[in-house]
Parts: sequence; structure tokens; C-alpha cells
Amino acid sequence: MQYVKLGRSGVKVSRIALGCMSYGDPAWRDWVLPEEHARPFFERALELGINFFDTADMYSLGRSEEITGKALRDLARRDEIVLATKVHAPMGDGVNQRGLSRKHILDGVHASLRRLGTDYIDLYQIHGRDPDTSMDETLGALHDLVRLGMVRYIGVSNHYAYQVARAQYLADLRGWSRFVSVQDQYSLLYREEEREMLPLCREEGIGFLPWSPLARGFLAGNRRGDEGQTTRGGSDVMSRHLFGSDADQEIVRRVDALAHEKGVTASQVALAWVLRQPGVTAPIIGATKAHHLEQAVAAVDLTLTDDEARSLEAPYVTRPSTLS
Repeated sequence: MQYVKLGRSGVKVSRIALGCMSYGDPAWRDWVLPEEHARPFFERALELGINFFDTADMYSLGRSEEITGKALRDLARRDEIVLATKVHAPMGDGVNQRGLSRKHILDGVHASLRRLGTDYIDLYQIHGRDPDTSMDETLGALHDLVRLGMVRYIGVSNHYAYQVARAQYLADLRGWSRFVSVQDQYSLLYREEEREMLPLCREEGIGFLPWSPLARGFLAGNRRGDEGQTTRGGSDVMSRHLFGSDADQEIVRRVDALAHEKGVTASQVALAWVLRQPGVTAPIIGATKAHHLEQAVAAVDLTLTDDEARSLEAPYVTRPSTLS
């Protein structure tokens, strides 16, 4: 495993992060693994050198945090792992049980700490945009959490580049904690972050954490056209809305061909492409089968030439932002 700094912070994370949305309550999503089936993935991730684990309060409405926290308490030393979670999505029916107000952030962090069974969160991320709350209020609350030691670093997910830039400006202006990371969608099939977000992250020293680096399974060869070949693929209507164009299919074909040529899997090629992009810190991968972890970690050592990368990129057609 390779390790890199998370943005300009001093903390070092593995080049692959394990996303924990797949572990929780199957009643929340039919492809989610319950605790007894999830635990082996934490064991193997640690054996492979992964020290970075990402979850969110909304995943299985808190059950993912409970499973993640218990597994890591049992299997790892707390000071050897980097534990990340998020706040923003509705956690109940109440009008204040969502968003990025000071109230919900403070309520949310206490609930997450309790579910995770830890005294602090390494990376606390805002999970979306809240048009009803000023960024000043949100940043002030996050800075207080850092000052109190409840949170070590703060990050942002699913925002526009101009919003992140403005937040960093406000943090500097007020003397508050800055975001050390951005978590957004990025893959060979979704490259819109190359226009503004990735350049911003490189210039500002913000770590970039791509989610869905395999385009919800399309780049791994799990789905073809409108047919879902996995449990998640069968119920993931959003993926069929996002991916499957002629350009997407051509990229998948080229990924498959290159993987065959190199004697590796399509997912390894797709991840290797993400890992070679300037500014990328650690793709967040989901794992529900043992080989998912093995292949993701193997991709860290897979090198693509410039010509190979350009061939994979060539068919891409720009698409509307998923934040729209």
C-alpha cells in the first residue's frame, strides 16, 4: 500500500479508502451487507494496508456507523486509522433533523460519535448543500468542533467549486479551520470535476476523494446497457439514468481491451486511471465481494502509459453536472 498526505494536512491516508455505505441494514438498500457479512471486509482491508474508512450518518440511518465503529474498535488501534463520516442528510422527520445548521451539526456529531464508539472523528464532512443555512454558520460550527477536539479535520462533499472556494476564503477571513478534502463523483465516465474542482484542489492543497470511481459498476463490467448484473445494479435506477450512452459503452470497451492486454481486470484499469490523475488522493471504493478489495489495492501498483490513458479518455462526451 502507498500512503499520501490528505491535502496540506499532516495526516497520511492509504491510496485506497474503503467506503462503508455497503455495510448496514439490508432493509435500507437490498445490496447492503449486515454486520456478520461486513466484518470480513474490514479485516481484509486492514491486512491490505488500508487505513482510511469513510461512512456517513445517513447510510442505513446510522447502522453503517455502528458496524464500522465496532469492527474498527475490535480490529485496529484507533490511532492507526483515519475515520471519516458525514452530516447533512435527513436523520428523521423533524425540520431540524437535516441540513447544515449549527444545531443539526452539533446534534449530528454527538450522534455519530456515539454510534461510532469513539471520542473523535478524524475527518468530518458536510455531505451536501444547504440553501437555508449560511456558510458562515456552518463553518463556525465545524471550527468549534475542531477546537473542542471532537473533530480533527473537516471536509466537503457534493458542492460546486465556487462554493468550496468561497468557504476557504471565509475560513481564512474568520481564522477558522479550512476544508482539507473534497469528496465528489469522478471516474472515466464522469469527468466534469476536471473543469474547476480538480484545478481548485491542486492550487489550494485540498485532497480530492473520488466517489464512484468505477461509475457505479459500469467500468467493472458489472452492467451492460439497461441490464443490472448485480443486486445493486438491478435496483439502481440512478445508474441507468447516468450511464450507458454510446460514448460510455466505447470507454468500457476500451477499458476491457486494455485490461485483457495487461492481464488484469477492468476495475483495476479504471482505478489506475483515477489514481494517476493529478490531485487525486484516494478513490473511495465499495466492496461486497472479496475480490473487490484485492483488485482495488492491486490497482495502486498498476501503471498506465500516457498513450493508454489518452485512448481511454478520447471517447468521453461532457455531461450535465450531477449536482444540478
